[in-house]
Amino acid sequence: MSPSADHDSLFQRWLEDHRGIIVKVTRSFTSTPADGADLQQELLLKLWLSLPAFAGQSKPSTWIYRVCLNTALTWRRGTTRREKRIEPGVDLASVPTDAASPADRAGDRELLEKLFAAIHALPVSERALILLSLDGLAYREIADITGLTDNHVGVALTRARKRLAEHMKGVTNELE
Repeated sequence: MSPSADHDSLFQRWLEDHRGIIVKVTRSFTSTPADGADLQQELLLKLWLSLPAFAGQSKPSTWIYRVCLNTALTWRRGTTRREKRIEPGVDLASVPTDAASPADRAGDRELLEKLFAAIHALPVSERALILLSLDGLAYREIADITGLTDNHVGVALTRARKRLAEHMKGVTNELE
């Protein structure tokens, strides 16, 4: 059975409108360009395959986050062997981001790399929460994506933010 033209056009529109979600999830769950490319391909495949199940009961961004985070969490469980190969000082900036112009990215690259490294140092469940929070989602939206209650999201985010702040504590001093 081949996909319909509607399926194709909706998928293309989702990619245009929400590519940043895919990039952020990829950068938060990988440490090497090779792993980033693998995970990104897996995310795109899962989004494509899950598209027919989208019932329109949530915003597309909520659906995309849910699919991407669940896929990344599953992918992460299978990366134990890859983690042993990761070398310190991997260039996380080699994964492209469309969030800013090249000049803006160059100026903020060091801080952005350190932020993603700090996010990557968090437990996997906290990475997802931080990522969603940094994207400006409300507790209710985060709860819809993760399956947690609003209250649990608040408590878990407080813990995750505290850990992230500890990881980032020396970063701003180093950059000054």
